[in-house]
Amino acid sequence: MIPPVGHLVRRQTASRDQSGHRDRVPAPTTLPAVQPALQGPGRLVDRHPRLGADRLLAELVPPPRFSTVSFDNYVPAPDQPSQRLAVQLVRGFAERLQDGGASGRSGLRGLFAGRQRPTSSDGRAGVYLDGGFGVGKTHLLASLWHEAPEPKRFGTFVEYTNLVGALGFRAAVDALSGHRLVCIDEFELDDPGDTVLMARLLRELVDAGTRLAATSNTLPDALGEGRFAAEDFLREIQSVAGHFDIVRVDGEDYRHRGLPRAPEPETDADVVARAAAAGPGAVLDDFGALLEHLSTVHPSRYGALLDGVESVFWRGVCPVADQSVALRLVVLADRLYDRDLPLVMSGTPLDSVFSAEMLRGGYRKKYRRAVSRLTALTREGHGDAARGEG
Repeated sequence: MIPPVGHLVRRQTASRDQSGHRDRVPAPTTLPAVQPALQGPGRLVDRHPRLGADRLLAELVPPPRFSTVSFDNYVPAPDQPSQRLAVQLVRGFAERLQDGGASGRSGLRGLFAGRQRPTSSDGRAGVYLDGGFGVGKTHLLASLWHEAPEPKRFGTFVEYTNLVGALGFRAAVDALSGHRLVCIDEFELDDPGDTVLMARLLRELVDAGTRLAATSNTLPDALGEGRFAAEDFLREIQSVAGHFDIVRVDGEDYRHRGLPRAPEPETDADVVARAAAAGPGAVLDDFGALLEHLSTVHPSRYGALLDGVESVFWRGVCPVADQSVALRLVVLADRLYDRDLPLVMSGTPLDSVFSAEMLRGGYRKKYRRAVSRLTALTREGHGDAARGEG
C-alpha cells in the first residue's frame, strides 16, 4: 500500500540546456512555503491544489527547465543552417526590443498604420518560430524573453487560455497590455474556439503596442515538411498575421539526437522500491488512479499539483482509450517536462500509450509532443537513478 502524501521539501529545480548540461537553480519564488518532508513517497492523487489569478499571472515566466537558457548556449545542429540563422534573427528581434521599439501605444502606432507589411529590417511586431518537435524553439523563445526588457510574460497557449478563463477576456487583456513582450509557446490550432479567442487576444495586444513571439509545431511526417504550421498559424490569426516574421527552425528532435532508445519499463516492484529509496520529494501513483484524479483538477492547476516534487513514479502505465483523458495527460506531461522531473514507470511503454488513431487524428501534435517529452523524462529518470541523483 502506498503511504499517504506528506509535506514535500522545496526542490532545487534542474534546468538543462540544449547541449545537455544540467545546472541547479532555485525553485520559482511563486511556490508557497513547504514544510519538511515525512518518510516515504507521497501521492499526486492526494493533492487538491487551489490557486488564484495572482499566481496564474506570476507563473507566466519561462519554466524551470528554461530558466537559464540563452542564445549563447543554444547549440545548433551542425547540419542545420536554419538553426544558426534562427539564432541570429531572434537575437536581432531581442536587440530591437532593447533599443526601445517596445512598449506604449505611440511607438508602434506608425508601424501598424500602413497597409503594406513592413520589411524585416523595419522590425515587425511579432516573430513566429516554425519547426518540428525538439529543434529548440522553446529554448530560443525563452532566450528572447530573458533578453527582453520588463514588463514581459511567457506562457504556453494553454496557460493563456486558462488565464482568460480565470480572469475573463477584458481583465486578461488589461493584465497583459502595456507589456514589452508576450511570448506564447506551443500555439495550438486544433481547437477552433480557443484559436479564435487567442487571435482576438493577440489583436488587442498588438493594438496596445505589445510585441509578440510565438512557437508551434510542424508534424514530423508532414508532406512538404516545413510550411503547413506557419501557413495555418497565419491563416488563423489573419487579423494580425502581417505583423509576424516567420523564422524557420529545421532539424530532428534533439531530445533523442544520438541517444539510445528510452529504457524499458520497470517492474511494479522495482518502481515501488525505487520510489521508497528516492527520498523527499518523490511521488508514487498508480497510473489509472492518477488519470482519474486529473479529471477533478483543472488543467491550470497541474503545475501547482507538482509543487515540491523532485521525482515521479508511475505504476501500471496502460494505453489511454478516451480522448479527454489523453488530453489531460498531455497537459500533465508538459508540466512534468517544464519542471525537469525524472520519471520511472512500469507497464506499457510510453510510445504505446496513445493509440495509432490518436496519433493520426486532430490532436496528433499534442500526443507526439507528449510522447517525446515523457520519453525524455524516463531516460532521465533511469539515468539519474543509476547515478544516485534521483
